[in-house]
This record gives sequence, C-alpha cells and structure tokens, in this order.
Amino acid sequence: MTVKFSIIGGAGFRAQYFLRIARSMPDRFQISGLVVRDAAKGRAMEEAWGVQTYRSLEELLAGETPDFVLVSVSGRASLNYLYRLAERGIPALTETPPAASLAELEQLHKELTMHGARIQVAEQYPYHPVQEARLSLIRSGRLGRITETTVSVSQMYHGASLIRRMLGIEFEEADIRAMRFGSRWVNGPTRSGPPAEDKLIPLQRDLAWLDFGDRLGIYDFTKDQHRSWTRSNHLSVRGERGEIFDNRVLIQQDNLVPLQLELKRINKGEQENAEGYYLQGIICGEQWLYNNPFTPARLYDDEIAIASCLDKMATYAAGGPGFYGLEQASQDVYLGLMIEQAIQTGETVRAERQWWAVERQHELT
Repeated sequence: MTVKFSIIGGAGFRAQYFLRIARSMPDRFQISGLVVRDAAKGRAMEEAWGVQTYRSLEELLAGETPDFVLVSVSGRASLNYLYRLAERGIPALTETPPAASLAELEQLHKELTMHGARIQVAEQYPYHPVQEARLSLIRSGRLGRITETTVSVSQMYHGASLIRRMLGIEFEEADIRAMRFGSRWVNGPTRSGPPAEDKLIPLQRDLAWLDFGDRLGIYDFTKDQHRSWTRSNHLSVRGERGEIFDNRVLIQQDNLVPLQLELKRINKGEQENAEGYYLQGIICGEQWLYNNPFTPARLYDDEIAIASCLDKMATYAAGGPGFYGLEQASQDVYLGLMIEQAIQTGETVRAERQWWAVERQHELT
C-alpha cells in the first residue's frame, strides 16, 4: 500500500531526505504536496522534484488528503503547525522535538498530548541498520542483562535516545556528571559540505556519565564528529555474558566456550553479483540480526533509518502503535539539558522523573 504524506518546509535540508526516499520507492511513499512559503523556492522545488507546492497549510489541505503531515521547520515555527494540525485531527510527524527548555516541554504536553494530538518524532538513530542489529542481539538475551553502554555517535538528545535504547531505560531517574574538554583539530565536513581549506579550528568534546543506579550510560561527543574525516563514531554495550564493541561481539557461553563474532554487513552488487547495489542486512555468525526492509532501493544508512520512521508513522497514522512519541522525545531532550547543566556547573545533577513520564505511566495502567 502506498502511503501519502505532505511536508511543511519542503525546501529545507532535512526535508530533502524524505523527498529522496519517496523518489526511490514510489510504490511505498508518495509526496502529497509541500508547503513552501517562498514562491520562487516553491517553483524550484516543483521543477527539481516534480511535486506540487503550496504557500500555506490551508492551501495544501484544500488540495491534498495526506495520511499524515511531516513538519520540517524550526522548533518555534513547528509548534504553530503542530497546534493547527491537531485542531484538524491530522497526525503529525515532527522532524525534531519542538521545545528547547523544560518549561516548553511541559507546555507542549499540556497543550497538545493532553488534548489528543497525534504526534510522533522522526528520531532516526535507533533505526540505523547497525543499531537495529545491536538491539536485536541485546533482545536475543545472548549478552545477558545489559549494564553499560558507551555512545559516541551523535549529539545530546540523539545520544540520549541511543543510551536509553541500549540500556532498556524508560523514564528512570539518573545522577549525571559531565565535563567539556577543549582543544583544536582540522576542520572537516559540515552540513554545508566538505571543507574549503585545511585549517585548525576549536574543538569541544563533551563527556557525561549517566548513572541510573543499576545501569550506566556514557555519552561522548565531539562537535561534527559524525561527519568528520578524522574522528570515528563508537558504540559499545556490556552485558553479564558479553559485549558489543562497535562491530565486534564477545560472548562467554554457559559451557565455558568463548565466542568471538562480528557484525558483518552483507551487500548485494559486489564483485560478480548483478542483483543491484544495496544493503541486504547484517549477520552475526549464523544469525541474521537485521534484514533491510527497503530492498532493492539504493539508500544509505541514514535514509534507511528515516524510511523506517516513515513506515512506522504510516502504521501509527492508521491507528497502530506509536514508535517515538512526545514523551520519549521529551525525555531525551531533558537528559540533554541535564548533561549541559552538569557541564556548566561542574556538579553532579539529578535527572528526576518528569510530568510526561507520570502521565505515560497513568496511560499504561
């Protein structure tokens, strides 16, 4: 079944991820119009992507019937659109959590979720193929109970999201210690593209320890690390019976035989294979941990992850379960705020149970 979705802010950098995904898989995703306020930019998008653009949300909804609407604008602007979509009963997928402080997060829940707004957040990092594979291995129980994770992949709430997923944390309280280390490094790629010249620039590395009592999350991120040519991403998970260290897996079996395994990517289209070039999945020993659901589309990992968000949003819009609601996104933003507070104060700070967590618990009971 083809899913139809509209995009608000369709001329932006992030929105073009969704446009590329829809172009690659027209049998699964269809763009049902874009809201681009600038007429000249709208015409350029129509020519480049072959889609209809509108100058306002009202114009779009008069001409389109999307299953849901993607809101891909700045945090302040997205709030206004989320309110208006909620009034019309239209499910919304927001590109980033639309709040930057604890007060704004609380206001968001009281004014939107408490009044039945149907909102999910497109947090793609847990749906990267390698993260899906790691989570699959964790769920298999072969590592035993998970007690530690180190995440050096992306900044603040993205990193917090991965920490909580790897540890199986929901809204538990935590003691947080953190520091910021300054040095210099060669400038590398940014969102704008590769560097125009070779030069040294200031470097900030943030380190934080999130102690959940019986589980430990370590956050480690350097600005623009995930795009750098000279810094690597890293993620490790430790359990009672073994660990994942990037793509290496170590397990001690109960018969005392140790296993040394690898998370191995399997691609089609290599050497003499003529099936097209795409990721088939990730295997560990004899076990497939991840099968790419979007084959044979030629997507890179971040696009696969975002396509997963779209797929899950389609299920949610049709009445299915959520996958990353405002309460989850708020928790990760809150943990990011507390990490920054610990850096600035140099003190151990306490991440306490917040209002949205209490409300979520009431829903479940």
